[in-house]
Amino acid sequence: MSDKIDIVEKDPVLVLQSFWQKSGKTIGIVVSLIIVLVGGWYAYTQYIIKPNEEKAADLMYKAQAYFAVDSSKLVLDGDGTNKGVLYIIKNYSGTKEANLAKYYAGISYLKMGNFNKAIEYLKDFSTNAKQIQMVAYGSLGDAYSELNKKDDAIEFYKKAGSTFIEDENTSAEYLFRAALLSETSGKTKEAVALYQEIKDKFPKTDKGFQADKYIYRLSLQKTDLSTN
Repeated sequence: MSDKIDIVEKDPVLVLQSFWQKSGKTIGIVVSLIIVLVGGWYAYTQYIIKPNEEKAADLMYKAQAYFAVDSSKLVLDGDGTNKGVLYIIKNYSGTKEANLAKYYAGISYLKMGNFNKAIEYLKDFSTNAKQIQMVAYGSLGDAYSELNKKDDAIEFYKKAGSTFIEDENTSAEYLFRAALLSETSGKTKEAVALYQEIKDKFPKTDKGFQADKYIYRLSLQKTDLSTN
């Protein structure tokens, strides 16, 4: 009996045959499941996602045109013939166009003064396009600032200022807004640090040129307070 076991253990073919007899059924089930899942995903992608992406892109065209001319109400609701971004978000969830529609919706609500709605849509939006993500973060900062939620506004202004530093002027502007809010919130140390960051990172921008003035003023205020 032991000789037979030794032969099986030493012969790779016999080992493989033994393994297949024990596990072949399980392996077959797993392979079948993988094939079904891959096939199902392919079918879902080709026959549901892809057509939805194309339909959403067609609908988005007119909304983008209205967005370009600041017709915020038409961007959101459409014009009676063409659908707006709210329709795209609702009916084409999960598509790239629906994600972009959230950006258009958030910016449009911000321009209309509906800051809570702006936050709702912009917080649900994300993109790898850093230029657009920077504006989305900055717009969240604007919305929170309008609602007097200064800490949240500062957080998103700082995010905006560090997302796409290649755009030096816009990055410096958002950091400047964060610094001003920090200053008016009594966070002098944080404000000075932000002004210094603007000066160090974006010295050639308008806000970079002005940074020393704000740092000096806050330093004087700190000195005045300490002598009283």
